[in-house]
Amino acid sequence: MPDLSTIPGFSELQSLTKGNPNILVAVLDGSVDLERACFQGANLTKIIPYWQEEVKTHPHDLAIFLEIENNSDLDDETKAEKLAAAIPDPNTRARLHFAFHATHISSTIFGQPGSPVEGIAPNCMGINIPIEMSGDQGEFISPLNLARAFDLALSKGANIIHCAACHPTQTGVSDHLIEYAVRQCQENNVLVIAPGGNDKGECWCIPALLPGVLTVGAMKDNGQPFKFSNWGSNYQSQGILAPGENILGAQPGTDTPVRKKGTSCAAPVITGIAALLLSLQIQKGESINPEAVRNAILNSAIPCKLEEVEEVERCLRGRINIPGALELLFSGQSRKSFNTITNINTNNQHSNPNSSSPPGLVLQSIELLQATNVVTDTIISNAVTASAVRSNLVYALGTSLSYDFGTEARRDTFKQQMPGVTVDIPSIEGQTLPLSTIVPPNPYDGCQMADYLKQNPLEAKSLIWTLNQELTPIYAVKPVGAFGSDVYKMFQEILAWGTLPKDHEDYIERVSIPGRLTDYAVELFSGQIVPVIEVDTKRGIYAWKVNLLVNAVLQCILEEGTETQQTIRSNLTSFLNRIYYDFVNLGQTSRERALNFAATNTFQAASAFAQAINRGMELDKIEVEKSPVCRLDSDCWEVKLTFFDTENNQRACKIYHFTLDVSDKIPVTLGKMHSWSIPYYRDNT
Repeated sequence: MPDLSTIPGFSELQSLTKGNPNILVAVLDGSVDLERACFQGANLTKIIPYWQEEVKTHPHDLAIFLEIENNSDLDDETKAEKLAAAIPDPNTRARLHFAFHATHISSTIFGQPGSPVEGIAPNCMGINIPIEMSGDQGEFISPLNLARAFDLALSKGANIIHCAACHPTQTGVSDHLIEYAVRQCQENNVLVIAPGGNDKGECWCIPALLPGVLTVGAMKDNGQPFKFSNWGSNYQSQGILAPGENILGAQPGTDTPVRKKGTSCAAPVITGIAALLLSLQIQKGESINPEAVRNAILNSAIPCKLEEVEEVERCLRGRINIPGALELLFSGQSRKSFNTITNINTNNQHSNPNSSSPPGLVLQSIELLQATNVVTDTIISNAVTASAVRSNLVYALGTSLSYDFGTEARRDTFKQQMPGVTVDIPSIEGQTLPLSTIVPPNPYDGCQMADYLKQNPLEAKSLIWTLNQELTPIYAVKPVGAFGSDVYKMFQEILAWGTLPKDHEDYIERVSIPGRLTDYAVELFSGQIVPVIEVDTKRGIYAWKVNLLVNAVLQCILEEGTETQQTIRSNLTSFLNRIYYDFVNLGQTSRERALNFAATNTFQAASAFAQAINRGMELDKIEVEKSPVCRLDSDCWEVKLTFFDTENNQRACKIYHFTLDVSDKIPVTLGKMHSWSIPYYRDNT
């Protein structure tokens, strides 16, 4: 790749290493054409996610797409018009666009020496996880599916996740599922790299905007930032500028390379350089530390000067500085964590056995620990197939249990079978009207459906039941086994409770579902594809309203009406809502199931609050850590609640601790709650 050799330090870096097969880079993009000459000999594979299937592109459509896309005489708007006329189906156009996109950027990273496109890190291992897009330029993506793609890359042992997708935002607010998925990767010592987008700063991209992500902007061959390259917000502190003009890359269906520009072309340059720096860590006998690599790249960036660039803020942190990154990384100066704070830490190691440094991002200015693990080819070979923290058990929390028809025919069947609804008609003065009339049923009305299923319980099996977080279905829930009919009956009751007025004592706003994750998914009526969990017992299925749950717990530990009870009620409600909203998750990993069960089993948390509040303390941190000691064939996790005195910063903090075993579908509590004091640790300056 002769163009990139002009970057200061690039040739020297490649002379030290062209990558290590123990470094795994996951590319979340379209479907890469692995048949291209530049990938022959590369350790690059493709994983088709269970929630979608790979659709083959017709050669005729591909030929038309390449002809229009590579026509340098056309501007982007004209290209879009011609493509729409030649290929009417927008999903086909989006699929072609992202296949082109994925093939181009993957060749920048993994292209083999002597091939039409020579990549930056040709000896590193790579996996391509196609993510389904829609729209002419693939601008629409399911947040749930993107979160799943991150989760899949994490489970396969990725050290770097290159996410080419841009979920646009003008407010800086991201979908909670994407935010949680990215944070989980970062807590497991995975570096997330994403392009900043080409929107002229009019909006930002998710995940590029999320804290801890290494965001990449594009500069021209002359070092000037492109006007279209996004800037502002978090980009200014976590963004790096890289070459993004005339980047040579492969394209699907042909071995003739093509040159492209944009932040999407600049991002794989940084991904390739980061992969080489990780490879050097192995070469020098150090543990793999992606966070240290990120820090070195950002802290060594060369800022733009006002006499060089009209708007220096477009340069983000600055231009890539390979010699400076090498100096920081291997001279011991990049051991500080940069600008990241997490709410939950864990001592559990990521499935990649080489990730021996702390899996969680630590508080700013706390040194990253250096581990002493020795990298072996035997162990690393299992990194892409095993996960130490994942099973098929699920313990998920949702805001509602709902239903879906899947098809129009199924919906119409219910509409025909459900009875009409009697509604009152107000009388009009001077006219005689019936007091009520019968109107056709509405199968989307949860109250009507609950009444119908109560009279026809067998019909519940014809619906697709879904567990929702806010308005987003995250699972299809399928009752199975000898007690399946009992579970369906419970689903009908939960559905009925959810349709009640919010001030009704039986109204529910939270649901917990334990089950087993299957290896198949279902398509909902909207076209969304969700994984299926099977539930074989009512045990562990709970539906509640937060206030009523808190009241029930407090009745067990305190006398009614005391001032202390009111304080505990307020703090316990905040504790539950914090887990529901701040730590929202899919309930699949052991740590997630432990956290969700801690919210469901509030008695121990309430006891901790009672003791702490009697001491005049308030909740600070919620932590879930792998237990160092556990009984045989169990999966034990420790939940720690840390309280501090808001009025006396010299007073020791108090920790309340209880242990959960999540090896079965329904987690259980082990032993009693314990507590101890630790020195005050907060920085109050």
